[in-house]
Formats: sequence, structure tokens, C-alpha cells
Amino acid sequence: MSTATTRGQRTGEAGEAGEQAPAAADALAGLLVSGERPPRPSAWAASAAFGWRAVLKIKHVPEQLFDVTVFPIMMVLMFTYLFGGALAGSTDQYVQFLLPGILVMNIVMITMYTGVAVNIDIAKGVFDRFRTLPIWRPSAMVGYLLGDMLRYTIACAVMLALGLVLGFRPAGGVTGVVAGVALLIVFAFAFSWIWTMFGLMLRTEKSVMGVSMMVIFPLTFLSNVFVDPATMPGWLQAFVNNSPVTHLASAVRGLMAGDWPATEIAWSLGWGAALVAVFGTATMRLYNRK
Repeated sequence: MSTATTRGQRTGEAGEAGEQAPAAADALAGLLVSGERPPRPSAWAASAAFGWRAVLKIKHVPEQLFDVTVFPIMMVLMFTYLFGGALAGSTDQYVQFLLPGILVMNIVMITMYTGVAVNIDIAKGVFDRFRTLPIWRPSAMVGYLLGDMLRYTIACAVMLALGLVLGFRPAGGVTGVVAGVALLIVFAFAFSWIWTMFGLMLRTEKSVMGVSMMVIFPLTFLSNVFVDPATMPGWLQAFVNNSPVTHLASAVRGLMAGDWPATEIAWSLGWGAALVAVFGTATMRLYNRK
């Protein structure tokens, strides 16, 4: 085959390719322009998607469930058998008072891991991608909290099952227990906004955990979780009786005992609304400026 013939074939092929490129571009442009864009996800759909992302993390790293399974079991057994005989005369009597309180204490304590998860995602740069998506801006944060609500439910189920084995008998029955757990999870959702704010403010996950423990330990131990505040000094009672953890523990304890302590329930819901209003607003401002 001559050189002229080869050059002619190459020229023809180049011409065909040149004709095909504009045709392909026109077809792609027509598809993008004429096709309807998918609707923008609603606030709930976006939040649920991020919540499902949090659940998938648990699926791939099941060790994350240790703090809602092993840790609650250790706490219930330790405090029941350490203080039961000294404070109530027997573990059977003490577990009736302790279990609703220790349930509140454990759920409040593990809320700090929401802030840790937020801080880790920021360090990995994942939030940079989230901020570019055409979605309801708070959905990323709400998704974390929705995923953690599953963890709180698991922790409650584990502790209640162990409590029944140890002799806990809620006079309120299933209705009272479900109502108490529901109130606790609602409060935990609101309380977690504190840690999302710290997760955005602080630079490392260790810092988030350190600050969280400095807040949670005094707040939970200086309450009526373990003993009646009437046995405390007067100056300490003033703090304990007005603590959000005390109001929540009293409400959950009353519901599980078959009462409906309207005042304590109202205080718990009021504290939850205040936490969301203050720390939820602060979290979103930090998120928008981060």
C-alpha cells in the first residue's frame, strides 16, 4: 500500500471522528437540558439519608456498640452491688430506685460520641463535600443524632433486660417503661446538640471527649440518680434539685413506677427545647462558618 493511500485513510478516519465528536456532545447536551432534574430532597429525606449513613458505620465497625452494650452492663452491675446493701439494705430494693436513674446517666454520658463523630468527619474533610450538596443545611447534623437514637434505644433495651434479671419490676408496666424511654431519648436528642457544637469548635476528637467528660461527670453524679437529694447538704440540694438530669431521672423513674409526674415531664421537655434552641442555633452558625 502506498504512502499516499495510508495518509488518505488516516485523513478520512480523522474526519469521521471530528464529525462524531460534535454529534456526541450535542446528544449529551440535549439529554442534560431536555431531561427533568430530580426533585430536591426534603429536609426529612436528607436527614434520614445521613442517619442511615451513621447506621452503616455501626454495621462496618460493630465495635462502636461496646459503649451501648458492655458499658451499661458494667455500670448497672457495679453500682447495684456496690451501693445496694449500704443504701437500701438489699440489692433487690435498691435496683428499683437505681435502674431508671442509671438508665438516664448512661444515655446522657454516651451522647458525647455524637460530637466525636462530627469532629472525625471534619478532620477527614467529609464535611467539605456535604456543604456543597443542594440539601437542607442542618440535615447532616440531624442525621448524626437520628443514627445515635438507635444506639440509645439499644442501650435502654440492654439495661432494662439486665434490670429485669436483677429483680427490677416496673409498676408502670410496658406503657410506663416505653413512655420513660421515649422521654429519655427525646432529651438525649436535644442534649447531643451540645456536643455537635463542641465537635465543630474543637480541633481534635480527644479535646471533644475531654471537655465532654468535664461537663457530663459533675452533671450526672450531682443528681438524684443514686440517692435522694434530701440526704445532701442544703447548698448542694439547691443545685441538684434544679439540675436537668435530676428532673429527667425523676420523670423517668415516676413513669416506670406507674405515675405521671407532669411537673418533672414538663421540666424535662422544657430543658430539651432550651438546649435545642441555644446549642442547635450555635451549632448551625458554626457549621455555616466552618
